[in-house]
Amino acid sequence: MNYLNLNKEKTSKTVFELNLLLADYHIYHQKLRNFHWNVLGENFFDLHAKFESMYTDASKKIDELAERILTLRYQPLSNYSEYLNISNLKEASTDGSDIQMVEMLLKDHILLLQQMRTVIKYANEAEDEGTVDLIGGYSKELEKSSWMLDAWHSKTTDTLAKPMISKIASN
Repeated sequence: MNYLNLNKEKTSKTVFELNLLLADYHIYHQKLRNFHWNVLGENFFDLHAKFESMYTDASKKIDELAERILTLRYQPLSNYSEYLNISNLKEASTDGSDIQMVEMLLKDHILLLQQMRTVIKYANEAEDEGTVDLIGGYSKELEKSSWMLDAWHSKTTDTLAKPMISKIASN
């Protein structure tokens, strides 16, 4: 670990959490492929393309997570049995509606973001800026994707919170 100048004991906690995130991303990736293949209905064209874009992105992140673990001089988990055993996410059936698919993904996003925050916590403690930077970018991208899926799922009568300009301006 000398070439990174990181404390191996502290880094081991980060790697444990990175492996959990790697497992989560594998389950998420497969769920997206499942939904891409099995979405039906009037939203087929929109969601079929969106799910493909999302699983392509997840595939890239899976590779980057494994490579980060290797950079930290540890071995990434690499078996689906391990992923299924430790992942915070669960597999999905193939018979959900388009709305149910989006709802499941939004719930998965919450779990993914929680795991990302845990990785960042331990990476900060280990002074591992490379991992903090990598996962911080993932978090930003997933938050935007969550917003977009939530907007798709929302009713046109839903409204956003208005900023409290009068209170801000008077301070």
